[in-house]
Amino acid sequence: MKAKYIAAWLLAVGLTGCRENFLTVVPETSLSSATFFKTEADFRQAVNGAYVPLRSIYNGPAWILEEMHSDNSYYARNVLYGAVDATENVANFAVPTANGVTANGNVLSQYRLNYQIIARTNQILTSIDAVEFGADSKNNLRGQALFLRAFAYFDLVRLFGKVPLHLTPVQTREDAAQPLASTEDLYAQIEKDALEASKLLPNKAKQEAGRVTSGAAKTLLANLYLTQKKWAQVQPLMEDVVKNDGYTLMPDYNNAFSFTSANKNNQESVFEVQYKEGSEGYNGSFVYSFIPSPISAEEMKPLTGTSNTQGTSQESNNIPTPDIIAAFETGDKRKDVNIGYVTLSGSLAENKTYPYIKKYTRPHALHGNTGQNWPVYRYSEVLLFLAESLNEQGKPAEAATYLNQVRTRAGLAGTKAVSQADMREAIFKERRVELAFENKRWFDLTRTGRVKEIITAYGARIKANPAAYYFPKGYAPPSNAFTILDDYYGLPADESALTPHF
Repeated sequence: MKAKYIAAWLLAVGLTGCRENFLTVVPETSLSSATFFKTEADFRQAVNGAYVPLRSIYNGPAWILEEMHSDNSYYARNVLYGAVDATENVANFAVPTANGVTANGNVLSQYRLNYQIIARTNQILTSIDAVEFGADSKNNLRGQALFLRAFAYFDLVRLFGKVPLHLTPVQTREDAAQPLASTEDLYAQIEKDALEASKLLPNKAKQEAGRVTSGAAKTLLANLYLTQKKWAQVQPLMEDVVKNDGYTLMPDYNNAFSFTSANKNNQESVFEVQYKEGSEGYNGSFVYSFIPSPISAEEMKPLTGTSNTQGTSQESNNIPTPDIIAAFETGDKRKDVNIGYVTLSGSLAENKTYPYIKKYTRPHALHGNTGQNWPVYRYSEVLLFLAESLNEQGKPAEAATYLNQVRTRAGLAGTKAVSQADMREAIFKERRVELAFENKRWFDLTRTGRVKEIITAYGARIKANPAAYYFPKGYAPPSNAFTILDDYYGLPADESALTPHF
């Protein structure tokens, strides 16, 4: 009997050992971090993958959280369709938040997509030194990964203030639940990554079209310094881009933006998110969320020019407000590029004519499938960054030089601002119309401390005259509209369920 027990024990130990060996063997027939990061081609493919979440970010939640959450755009209520609460709550400054978290789906989507970028770039940056290949290519790929990580954290810190800071791949569920890093620590990491990226990346002339450049990294870094009010650090970065990086304003403002298959990554483009029309899965569709609805196929056809034009009946979002339309000066060429109008026969509103974002509504082949890129940084913003940094250092006359380059292209006379205070307001207003609908307005309001001042007045105008803001007769914003005027969103509730730290 004792011999049987010993044999059984040895068999159990042997099976346990085999099981442990089996569990620790890296599968050779499927991709994993242990088998994939072996060649230059692997890292190039991984960097390509790190860009991918940007398409989802700009196709969806970014314009909701960063543009429609301002006085630039609103939604057009289609009472036959019903409410889209998660989006309308953002536009109405009424996002339900408790104990620092919110269940809003747009918030959750933006948060998770940014962390997808961070997770993918962390894996690249952790693995790349162990593989030998050409220094120039390695520096380029490392620089792109650093830029993308910095960009994702910059978006997160401006939206939430404090988020977990991950700089290495997460191996276990416990590793994923990190404490919230302070705003200052996040800024420091963004600065470190963007600064290193600016030194590793080639300039626009030497970089593959669509990939980030040294100029893009310097512009991101300047944007960070601008947010921190480190004006003296913005100036040399932007002067370097102006003098050395090969960007110029497109002569026609309309051509600063890509068409669905042409004019992409042009001489004014510092960084834009890449879309491709067609069946490969790289296409965008954001314009279809912006076109007022309900719209018939006949009313849609002149806007999109598609071969299979279809009407839509969904809620309409990112509709230009009367406020942004009024912000354009008489004679400003940018107004007709940004704002178009369409009449909807099926609308229940008394005024059936609606504005729409014209610069994104370019002709394309198939309904719901566009290839127009999204502009993230343009050279005109470099000029406005430089103007702002000079003015805040007490040099309004020098600031006017760069501000007026933007105004001249728009067909306007030079600014009349002379004092620092007047120049500050002039630049603030110029940013609004030059960068309209490019997801800049909300961050301009928060970094200048003007959320409560501007949005309180904006909300009062909507409540006083709902019809002017696209509500059908008898309808108005809900009672809780314009009651939550915080600079930051609450963190996503679904994520809070996975961590004890928020």
